[in-house]
Amino acid sequence: MPGRRFGPDVAAEPPVRPADPAVRRANLRRIFPLFRAYRARLAVVCGLIVVSAALGVVPTFLLRAVLDSALPRSSGGEVRLGLLTALVAGMVAIPVVTGAIGVFQTLLSNQVGQAVMHDLRTSVYRHLQRLSLAFFTRTRTGEVQSRIANDIGGIDTVVTSTATSVLSNVTTVLATVVAMVLLDWRLAAFALVLLPLFVWLTKRVGDQRKKVTAKRQASLADVSSIVQESLSVSGILLGKTMGRSADLARRFSEESRRLADLEVRSRMTGRWMMAAIQMTFAVMPALVYWFAGWTIAQGSAAISLGTLVAFTTLQTRLFFPIGSLLGVQLEVQSSLALFDRIFEYLDQPVDIVEGSRTIERARGDVAFEHVCFRYDTDAWTLTDVSFTVPAGTKTALVGETGSGKTTCGYLVARLYDATTGRVTIDGIDVRELTFATLAAAVGVVSQETYLFHETVRENLRFAKPDATDEEVEEAARAAQIHDLIASLPEGYDTKVGERGYRFSGGEKQRIAIARTVLRNPPILVLDEATSALDAQTERLVQEALERLAAGRTTIAIAHRLSTVRDADQIVVLDGGRVAERGSHDELIAAGGRYARLVARDAESAVTMAGSG
Repeated sequence: MPGRRFGPDVAAEPPVRPADPAVRRANLRRIFPLFRAYRARLAVVCGLIVVSAALGVVPTFLLRAVLDSALPRSSGGEVRLGLLTALVAGMVAIPVVTGAIGVFQTLLSNQVGQAVMHDLRTSVYRHLQRLSLAFFTRTRTGEVQSRIANDIGGIDTVVTSTATSVLSNVTTVLATVVAMVLLDWRLAAFALVLLPLFVWLTKRVGDQRKKVTAKRQASLADVSSIVQESLSVSGILLGKTMGRSADLARRFSEESRRLADLEVRSRMTGRWMMAAIQMTFAVMPALVYWFAGWTIAQGSAAISLGTLVAFTTLQTRLFFPIGSLLGVQLEVQSSLALFDRIFEYLDQPVDIVEGSRTIERARGDVAFEHVCFRYDTDAWTLTDVSFTVPAGTKTALVGETGSGKTTCGYLVARLYDATTGRVTIDGIDVRELTFATLAAAVGVVSQETYLFHETVRENLRFAKPDATDEEVEEAARAAQIHDLIASLPEGYDTKVGERGYRFSGGEKQRIAIARTVLRNPPILVLDEATSALDAQTERLVQEALERLAAGRTTIAIAHRLSTVRDADQIVVLDGGRVAERGSHDELIAAGGRYARLVARDAESAVTMAGSG
């Protein structure tokens, strides 16, 4: 639908099942191992189902005995009261026993099903956590949420109860068919002759519903994405300030209407066909009576009244599980597309594989050795970048927007891997280190500050869950934010609001700096760490950072060249290459790229001062 989306580009076509039959079969085979860890409980469930199905057909034989043996054949006949009492007692006891078995079996099957749902949700979440930043930069947040919530939620019924329902219905059908044949094979053949036709018709309905379900899930993902994007604090601010609130509401209304139409189509697909099948099931007992009369009229062996009544009772019992099986087939067919979407995420390649080496406490020596990098198949972002950052020193990365400064910082933290060349910490390739070692060694404060909708204290403790209140406050003091937090009515227990919107940009930046300080990493990557601060606050934070940088390796990425004049080394990037390297004074004296950047900054500062 044109104009429907306003987030990052995604595929417009709804997901469908893979065209390759081998892929479809492979995905189907992946469903069964989900239950492997719960084999013992499933075995108990299966045993209870078989016992329940076997007991379920017994009352029909008791009914035949009641009509043919216990009750008189004529108005003057004798009632065999003792036999009648025993038969009726059996007919009463069996439903009680099967009911109790059914309750226990339902409990076990739901426990297993919910455990499988938990495992599946956790597997998807953990796998997504292992993917590189590149995956999330090209995928809408709403799409990820939809896969975990809507798609996995969509298979809830199938996973929690359908498997046991299928087994229960199959055993019931088999037991009933066997009992029908034992009662009278002629009636059984007549009653079951149309069953293959019903199965074929139901398969066709399942194929149709599967296609509609795929489109419905894609629409659900779009609705989730629109809600996530437009009803976040940022989305509300953007919509109101741009005067687009009505347009956003219209877009949501269009997508919601599309989803509603797909829901109707999904629920109505094949309903006429299923109604015809149900009607046929309903009239079959009457046809059986006719067939029994016709058989007797042809001179065949007589069919007793008890056999006929018991048979039609069994037949009625047969129709419900067959109808359920046909409906289950539709449900399973509809859910296969959802499993495919879930497996699609689980099959996303993990392009950043954890290493095995550890470092007790990194010294902080960082080196880029002939590093080249590009995002997917795009143009090269970095080309043959080489420089070293000795432990305890400060290196500034400067250059135009898009020159590769932030990418260098991300490579140190291993949010991406170098395409060629290597980045090392203490002489060890970062690809060889464990994630825990990297997280302990490298702290990143980016220009995109993110705070959870939690208290200030919990946001700070995210960096170090076992930190004491004293350590939290000390980190806040180092980032020049303690006094502000302490002045709030609830102090460190103040909720920051979604993405920290209760605080200004500079305040959020200082909270993020405090969070990194609390981790106490030997290597700091400051990606425009003071970009959101005013001049006075920036000076305070710069003083704090200078104190913190003592004894640490600091890689500072900045557009404001005034913040990096004191760096031990300045690396100037131009078009992804190292254009110059040296101290501030050395680069000014060289009169090259850095000197021109400084001159341009000075002109901009004069212009801004004049306009002010």
